[in-house]
Amino acid sequence: MGLPKTHTLDALSVGRLDHESGDAIVRYPGQVLVVRATGRGSYARTTTDRFGFPRLRRARAKQHFGYVTGDLVRADVPTGKWAGAWTGRISVRARGQHSMATPEGRINVSHWNLKLLQRGDGYGYSTRSEPSESTSRKIG
Repeated sequence: MGLPKTHTLDALSVGRLDHESGDAIVRYPGQVLVVRATGRGSYARTTTDRFGFPRLRRARAKQHFGYVTGDLVRADVPTGKWAGAWTGRISVRARGQHSMATPEGRINVSHWNLKLLQRGDGYGYSTRSEPSESTSRKIG
């Protein structure tokens, strides 16, 4: 087919195509949605030591200040070391000082500076661009 080797284009190429009768790939994706399982937090009631014995009890509440671990949020931090606008997935803390994972790394943000973009459903979503059709013809 002359297409680059990617999972998306492999799935597009599955099946029988009869080139002599005019069968061809009509639409070529420019971007694909990448879905990654991230989980919904831990259901454990205790934290154990290295031998498996309970070390401490965990908080019963999984939601703190209206946020749950895995929510996609936007943080507008006005001052300090992490000043600026950040977007990422949070891990909630009972104190309200949540930990946020961004592409640049982890930062700590207060619940006052957060705005919910998407509720955590156990998956992380992103997009990835596919090689252009013109480059694929040159490669193949």
